[in-house]
Amino acid sequence: MTPAPVVASSQALEDIASLCDARWDHFYTKAKLGSDPVYSAVVREVHATLLPVLDIGCGIGLLAHYLRACGLSSPVTGFDYDPRKIHSARQMATKAGHGDMSFASGDARTGLPEFSGHVVILDILQFFTEAEQDALLTIAASRVAPGGKLIIRSGLRDESWRFRVTVLGDYLAKVTFWMKAAPTRYPEADQFRRVLNAAGLNVRLEPMWGGTPFNNYLIVGER
Repeated sequence: MTPAPVVASSQALEDIASLCDARWDHFYTKAKLGSDPVYSAVVREVHATLLPVLDIGCGIGLLAHYLRACGLSSPVTGFDYDPRKIHSARQMATKAGHGDMSFASGDARTGLPEFSGHVVILDILQFFTEAEQDALLTIAASRVAPGGKLIIRSGLRDESWRFRVTVLGDYLAKVTFWMKAAPTRYPEADQFRRVLNAAGLNVRLEPMWGGTPFNNYLIVGER
């Protein structure tokens, strides 16, 4: 069996961007998928199983479409706080003919959908307090099936220049209205080990800077 590619082709990225109705979403999608290393990182983590995927903070559903572009056929559930983004995600999935993608709006601080499989959390933990982060990590870990993974990308608090750039970037996202809130608290590496080990997951952290100046790390908890 030929393994699925972990990087989508340029034509696939163009096809995903063409699903967007809003002009801004079209250019954002093409630029984001073409430059952000986290999407191929998620593919590498999940491609060996057929477990479904829960994407917490899914936005307009780009990860779901990227997984499809790399040949992964597992069902994807997207969950996001912003109803506008969920509306766009549903429209894009309908246009693409992906009936195995579903999207719902809700606040991850008050609960997650019932689910068992891989769980993905990308770039949202900084908008929560420490107690809220711990609670979300714990409930997300409870949705990870045997053999599944909790896959997180987050900026980490430390003394580096990358951390200062990360904070600036998140404030710019708030000013331009792409994000609805300003950052509240950035987690530290030991927090992930403490919470996820207690939830029964084996944890590893690795830098996920790619070609960006941001202090991003990939955190993977495996059951």
